Amino acid sequence: MQSTKPLTFDDKREAFLAATQTFLEAGSRWKSRSKRGLTDEQLEEALSNELGIAGGRSSSGKCPTIEYQGAGLKIWASWSSINSYYDTPIYEGKETMAMARLTFNIADPTDGQMSLF
Repeated sequence: MQSTKPLTFDDKREAFLAATQTFLEAGSRWKSRSKRGLTDEQLEEALSNELGIAGGRSSSGKCPTIEYQGAGLKIWASWSSINSYYDTPIYEGKETMAMARLTFNIADPTDGQMSLF
């Protein structure tokens, strides 16, 4: 059941960060990846590993409820309960990868435009 309270960009970013940093030392791995850059294939693998098979957290009312899974790079968030069979993820596939590039400042070393800066 989707929440009637809309998620803000900050809510979605918080859910993304929570989902992609559940394993020990994830922050240092993202920092290292940012320094060297990742191709799309490498980023997809990194995200799949960080998301794991599946996980989540329930809401305490101060943060959204989240669910996530490595298969399909899916992340759900809501201010109420989530049904991952029926609800639409806030990030999925390429959207999750784009959010990772934005959030963790990860360049694609194969992008010729990046070498201009």
